[in-house]
This record gives sequence, structure tokens and C-alpha cells, in this order.
Amino acid sequence: MADLIVKSAVKEQLEGQNFASDFYDALDEEVATVFENASRRAEENDRETVQARDL
Repeated sequence: MADLIVKSAVKEQLEGQNFASDFYDALDEEVATVFENASRRAEENDRETVQARDL
């Protein structure tokens, strides 16, 4: 599976926080699930374009 998140962007957004080594893998899985759900919703509505409302 491809990395869907950028670690440096996460660190920048949550400056001052430390992250466990497994945090990024878990976050990547969450993002993948969000993408899959949004894609499925678009398909269920007969659209090829995933839109913000699919989130």
C-alpha cells in the first residue's frame, strides 16, 4: 500500500507532539478507509467524481 500521508506535514500540523512509531501506519489506514468510503458513495450515486460531500 502506498503512503497516503506525509509525515513531515503531520508533524508540522501537530507541532510539539511526539508520535509513536505505529501512529503513521494507523493514520494511513484511516485515510485509506476514508478514500474507499468516499469512492463507494460516489459510485452509489452514479458519479465518477468523488466530491467533498462524499466524505
